[in-house]
Amino acid sequence: MSRAGFWDDRKKAQDVIKEVNNLRGAVNSWQDLNKEEEELSALLELAREEKEESLLKELEERKEKLRQGIGDLELKSILSGEYDRNSAILTIHAGAGGTESCDWANMLLRMYLRWGDRMGYESRILDILPGEEAGVKGVTMLMRGEFAYGRLKAEIGVHRLVRISPFDAGHRRHTSFSSVDVIPEVEDEVQVEIKDSDLRIDTYRASGAGGQHVNVTDSAVRITHLPTGIIAQCQNERSQHQNKATALKVLRARLFEYYRKKQEEEIAKQRGEKEEIAWGSQIRSYIFQPYQMVKDHRTNIETGNVNAVMDGGIDSFIKAYLRRSRY
Repeated sequence: MSRAGFWDDRKKAQDVIKEVNNLRGAVNSWQDLNKEEEELSALLELAREEKEESLLKELEERKEKLRQGIGDLELKSILSGEYDRNSAILTIHAGAGGTESCDWANMLLRMYLRWGDRMGYESRILDILPGEEAGVKGVTMLMRGEFAYGRLKAEIGVHRLVRISPFDAGHRRHTSFSSVDVIPEVEDEVQVEIKDSDLRIDTYRASGAGGQHVNVTDSAVRITHLPTGIIAQCQNERSQHQNKATALKVLRARLFEYYRKKQEEEIAKQRGEKEEIAWGSQIRSYIFQPYQMVKDHRTNIETGNVNAVMDGGIDSFIKAYLRRSRY
């Protein structure tokens, strides 16, 4: 960084500094864990020599903390993709099934919001389309924080719910589906050509859950990219100008992902490979009745504590999937 001309290309210099800081953080984390392991070994030896059983509780607590630290460091080493460190734009769409599926989509939204709180991420709902009777037909949210995309990409796919429907007077068991899609939030400097002539910008009145109006002006913005048909919209910012800026940012991220996937499909086609349609696969089942179980069909990880999962306890599924996808 002290080399002559380092700051001539400011963007490149900032990227180098960011990478150096990331590497320094990983090295510091490893050194801290290594130091903790040495101190634990010394403490264990002392407990054995002095027969100090009072130290056992402290040893167990520190051992568990060390184990978690090693697991977190391992996960970060797995999340080495180009955009894994980025914030994430997560979209949930209710499947066929009317009110039941809309309610399920809303339950998933709550689950991810709770998970984001646990991770210390900042969550912002950018756009939401309420269901006619309950829940949501669709919602787009920004999960801002380091490695948000790297973690949440494990959630892409179809999520299945089995339960006794609270909307069925006959108390019959229903199966509902909702799809989850996740893309990285990309910086404005990412080269995605967006021509003004290719955009249709519509404004409309923002509305909240249940249909009540958030405001009385047409401040919500919907932007359609005409060549691809990709749509981005935002209604939860304070002004039409802010909604437009946020919608453009979401559109840029979606177009970036769209062109990236097209490029990958073309490469696979040339190689004669048949790719799995990830967004169309059922990745996880949440069964409330006749028994309670959440099972991830990709890793076979399962738990009977449904309530904990719906309160945001999905890290075991995410970590298992990421470790599996590494090999």
